[in-house]
Amino acid sequence: MTETSEIASPGSNFTQALDAAARLPGVRIDRAAYLRTALKRYCTEEQIQRAIADGPAAAGVPLKIVVEAANTSITYETSKVTGLSTLAGIPGGLAMIGTVPADLAQYMGHMLRIAQKLAYIYSWPDLFADDGEEVDEATESMLILFVGVMFGVQIAQGGVAKVANMIAANVAKKLPQQALTQGVIYPIVKNVAKHLGVSMTKTLFANGIAKAIPVVGAVLSGGLTLGTFLPMSKRLQKHLASLELTKPGHRAEEADTDVAEVVDKVEVIS
Repeated sequence: MTETSEIASPGSNFTQALDAAARLPGVRIDRAAYLRTALKRYCTEEQIQRAIADGPAAAGVPLKIVVEAANTSITYETSKVTGLSTLAGIPGGLAMIGTVPADLAQYMGHMLRIAQKLAYIYSWPDLFADDGEEVDEATESMLILFVGVMFGVQIAQGGVAKVANMIAANVAKKLPQQALTQGVIYPIVKNVAKHLGVSMTKTLFANGIAKAIPVVGAVLSGGLTLGTFLPMSKRLQKHLASLELTKPGHRAEEADTDVAEVVDKVEVIS
């Protein structure tokens, strides 16, 4: 059995759920469009273009703005995932899920959305290599690591940090394909996937119990979602903010003159 098939083994439905959710309409985030929307209130057009090309850190976008944009994204996605019903969560695509429960697809879809948004605002390259329906192996591995961080899987934090260091060292504009699919990171991905299979099962079970309670089931389910999704998003945000990709050393020197002006804009708007 190949290493790839081991991740997607029958013993864990996690990879199956992730792949199904990633194919649903609205789950994939357009990196350029997101960065433009997130930064347009605070940054010049030149900075936005640089952020899209090389990342917010290289564009000299101050960390205060990055945190503001990240918090706004977390608030939006948390409100959306908490307020939507199971079937309305990701409209138009539930039929393609197959054996993956609708609850899991809805929840996972929003996890992938916030993971992408946080990655992009914290200067990661595009996670999806193309617009095809299938998720390539490197992207799948990276998303597993991000979700692992959200669930508090310790080894996932180390895996994300290693990938971030590779990107920072090579000033790369794409994910390190070989390391994520058959190199030094891949064994970490396999371990994280096993942990997540158990964690997601527990989350689904708890949510199912909440919805089985008459009348108050919907309220309990929404509260459970809010009580898990928000802290998990914050956990990923904190970890990404600690990585070398967002450090001042990875900012373009020529952009430093714009920092004071942009910070002033944030303070006025706040």
